[in-house]
Amino acid sequence: MLRSLHMKLVLIMVLLVVSLMTIAGAFLVNSVNRFFLNDFYAQMSEVFSEPAFVRDLTIPKEGETDGVQALDQVLQAYVGELGVDGRNRDYYILDGKTGSYLAGSDDKNGPYLEMTPNLLCAMNQGEEGNRSDMTAAYLDLAIPIQRGGQDYIIYILDQRATVQELNSQIFQLIIEALFFGLVISVLLSFLLSRAMVTPIGALTRGAKRVAEGDFDHRIQVSSHDEIGVLTGAFNDMAGQLQTTIQEVENERTKLSTLFLHMTDGVVAFNRSGEVIHSNPAAEEMLNMPIPVGGAVGYDDLFGEIASLDTVLNLEGDCLDSETVRGDRILLLLLVPFDREKQAGVLAVIHDVTQQEQVYEGGDADVVAIQEEHHDQLHQVHQHVQRAEADGNHVGQAVGEALVGIHAEQGALEEADADAGEQHARRRQHHAQGQLVFCTIHMSILRSLAFAVRRLLYVGKMNLQRCFGKMLLAFLGIQRL
Repeated sequence: MLRSLHMKLVLIMVLLVVSLMTIAGAFLVNSVNRFFLNDFYAQMSEVFSEPAFVRDLTIPKEGETDGVQALDQVLQAYVGELGVDGRNRDYYILDGKTGSYLAGSDDKNGPYLEMTPNLLCAMNQGEEGNRSDMTAAYLDLAIPIQRGGQDYIIYILDQRATVQELNSQIFQLIIEALFFGLVISVLLSFLLSRAMVTPIGALTRGAKRVAEGDFDHRIQVSSHDEIGVLTGAFNDMAGQLQTTIQEVENERTKLSTLFLHMTDGVVAFNRSGEVIHSNPAAEEMLNMPIPVGGAVGYDDLFGEIASLDTVLNLEGDCLDSETVRGDRILLLLLVPFDREKQAGVLAVIHDVTQQEQVYEGGDADVVAIQEEHHDQLHQVHQHVQRAEADGNHVGQAVGEALVGIHAEQGALEEADADAGEQHARRRQHHAQGQLVFCTIHMSILRSLAFAVRRLLYVGKMNLQRCFGKMLLAFLGIQRL
């Protein structure tokens, strides 16, 4: 990795230097060409715009017989101003109609001149040919004139030898500068890569140690730039990761302990129906081993209650059901977990055998209490009948006896104390009423006691269901 990063830095520096030198070289060459082109046409324009020079070219001298020779003499007189040196720049006197060579400073190449666009413009249109072309290997100017009734063309041709020589020197200079630039860029890339790769290497080694589980390792922050900020963020991340993993391990330990020692059974299945977790209580209640990832699956354990797809597609919180396994009566809570991905099903098993037995025993107690109440009421009825046979008027309804018993007692106490027979009859009536009240009161209390027992049983069943849902909520599978 480090070598790769170093090579990338070297490549970037080399490309940067090459790009800069290429751009600089192109700019210099273009500037030189444009300078010489502009200078050539500016110089020609300045010379051919002088009135004396134009007059010498167009007005023949008195007694002149050879116009070509006279033009040649005039041009030779202005070779300095025209920049004609006989090597890079020459002048030619051509026939204005045919373009044939008549005289000039280059008799060797004069007869073989190439018909350039400027020369054709002067011949065919009779106009000055001064169009420039930077891509051409020459600079030329064609000016048509008339002298002594004859048409001539003054043609100035520059071979751009000076420009080409200067461009060659510029190119050589660029190559030399490129070489030194590459050497400097390689050296700078080494220094730059050392400054960058060293902290990145430390960060890489620290990441490897953290990946191997050494969460106590911290990297020293040696700078305050972006790499230093990244190193500090990595240290914070390692600390946060260590704290999170410790919390997860603590929660995992708690859950493992809870699953291992809880009295309710827990079995978890994946979406294929394979067992991914079970606790000893589940194996004890189902009276069979439940190996993780073994041959026993959801269909073997709870397939007759509800299919795996049915539970996975539940829209409610859970599916509860009762089943009998051997001599045990089991309450099942089936709920899908990770519902978006439908990852599996969790089954919570609770043994309600004892509660059902208590419930059945409670029904027998109800029958016994009812029979006992019937016997007691029958005894009270017989007692009241005997009292009526003795002349005591107490054959009223039991409800009237309960309501008026205390009122009659007060009235009897205010009667005549000397009426012995009537007083005795009132006392007997009071005693009988107290007996009826106490008997019925005891029956009501016993009925209430049984009702309380029944409510406690139902409440316990609901509490167990609530505990199952709380367990599912604690596992983070469903909301309460």
